[in-house]
Amino acid sequence: MTVDLLGFLGVVLVAYVVPGPDFLVVLRSAAEDPAKGRAAALGAQTGLCAHMLAAAAGLSVIATRSPLVYDGIKLMGAAYLVYLGVRAVLAARRAARERRDTNGAPSGAPEAEGPARGRLRSGFTEGLLTNVLNPKAALFFLSVLPQFVDGDGSMAQQIFFLGMLDVVIGVAYWFALVVVAARLRALLARPKVRHRWERTTGWLFIAIGVSVAAVA
Repeated sequence: MTVDLLGFLGVVLVAYVVPGPDFLVVLRSAAEDPAKGRAAALGAQTGLCAHMLAAAAGLSVIATRSPLVYDGIKLMGAAYLVYLGVRAVLAARRAARERRDTNGAPSGAPEAEGPARGRLRSGFTEGLLTNVLNPKAALFFLSVLPQFVDGDGSMAQQIFFLGMLDVVIGVAYWFALVVVAARLRALLARPKVRHRWERTTGWLFIAIGVSVAAVA
């Protein structure tokens, strides 16, 4: 099996560097709790595994060739991003009210909501759904990966190999991002900074969701 690894690695690195919904999910989760950030990263990559396996099995071809199925996935993904955004904006407003009630007294490090297991489950689910409901991920495996495979070999095996390589690179990238976000936790613990962070990421989620829905 011969694949164009250098060309593929270049495309994958560019794809990860350009921020998308999964970037915001992982970064926001990591700012709340590094463990939740890692769980969100694993969830996001699990979502990619689902698309990769579907592409290798040929199932994504059916979805992307059916406008109804494709648009349905896009709308579900858009709705979920808007949901995440609205939740973040409401959290920012709630934090602002609490800060006014306490006369702006600093609260120290940001408190993670719920027990540890619940936080991890929440982070993993957010990352998973963000990528599973992203049809662009399916299109990546269907339209981009085949450009780097050997036509004489097994298409399914090569897509599986490149897909797993993509997932491994993504895990390393997201975990590095979590480390950076963890270093910024003290900054994000400041009430005003946290309020602006929650509000900004929330509106970014909403904007991305609306833009996805608009072209569906």
